[in-house]
Amino acid sequence: MTQVQDKPRTGTSADVLGALSLAGLGFAIAGLGACVALLARDLDESTDRLAVLPSAFAVGLLVVAAAGSFVLRTDAKLPVLRAGALVCAIGTVLLAVAHNLVVALVGGLLVGLGGALMILVVPLMLSGPRAAIRIARANAISSTTGIFAPLVIGTLDSIGPTGRLAMLLAAIPLVLLVPLTRSYRAPTTDERAVNIVVAGGAGDLSLMTGGTARRPWGSVFGGWSRVVLAVAVEFCFVIWAVARMLATDLPAGKAALLASAFPIGMAIGRVIGPVKVERVSALLPGAVLAAAGTVLVTAFDTPVPVTIGLGVAGLGVATMYPIVLADLISIPGVSPAHLSSLSACASGVAILLAPAALAALAGVLELRAAFLIPLPLLVILLLIRRPARPQPVTVSP
Repeated sequence: MTQVQDKPRTGTSADVLGALSLAGLGFAIAGLGACVALLARDLDESTDRLAVLPSAFAVGLLVVAAAGSFVLRTDAKLPVLRAGALVCAIGTVLLAVAHNLVVALVGGLLVGLGGALMILVVPLMLSGPRAAIRIARANAISSTTGIFAPLVIGTLDSIGPTGRLAMLLAAIPLVLLVPLTRSYRAPTTDERAVNIVVAGGAGDLSLMTGGTARRPWGSVFGGWSRVVLAVAVEFCFVIWAVARMLATDLPAGKAALLASAFPIGMAIGRVIGPVKVERVSALLPGAVLAAAGTVLVTAFDTPVPVTIGLGVAGLGVATMYPIVLADLISIPGVSPAHLSSLSACASGVAILLAPAALAALAGVLELRAAFLIPLPLLVILLLIRRPARPQPVTVSP
């Protein structure tokens, strides 16, 4: 009898492709908020008419999630990744040079659709026994470029014709991704058979054992719900952090600057996150930090403690998404393409609903009190059982 140990599905090349994908996407998404204000000024349009731009990403996630299994039906991950990178790059270029509202809206939609295609594929390419670590590292790149996006856009806008031209920077890693995918070595059939932790599908499990895998739909729903909750907590802060700082009577410029404590905390957390995501209880310390940051954000009404709270919350939230995403896509007995589609759907649902729910509460309560909404979300997240991970399979030589 021979013990077959699982091994990473791909080597460094997959991590490089994932990092480039999320580097460009992180800059593009973080720059959308700044683009709304600049487009309103440059095109002499109301901000309300341009507010749809940030939501395009969530819409793109839902559209791609609905077609995800069909898109990946032939396991053609690299063509999908290339297509997503090019579509997202075209969208950033249109946002940078748009001279009318229609072009700007098309650009925002393309960023959303292209970004959703990349998010559909990258988790599959980074899957495996070290998936949480690899996903956390790739997301650290995304968080870091996301920090610089508004800073570069604002700086360029103060010295040049329009800061929107900085969005062209997002296209560079996305275009570079296209030729690099041609040197990527996809795993062979034999490698897929050995690496059932990565494949996670009924077909591959049957290839190893000669049996039929039971589809654990209860675990899938639990894993999907955990992704929804983790992303919901994150985007409550992403969308409303500046507004919370403004409520402390700061001018808009300082509020935006101090609100960057949250993405900075996330970037730091995702850099150091791989050190702790290997632990069984890795989600617990992240949720505790996120809850502590939420309490600081809501308990005080002065800039310093609110800023500290945003930074602490960012540190905690940082590793939550990589962990729950890795748990979802590693569920055995279900097609990995289907699981990736479900993860995109979960993110889209969370991004559309959670910030809106916080806004609705803020319409009844003050924003300071409404910001407590992450606390029950974190509690529910911890109460949902972690999906079972596949175990190494023993086969006869």
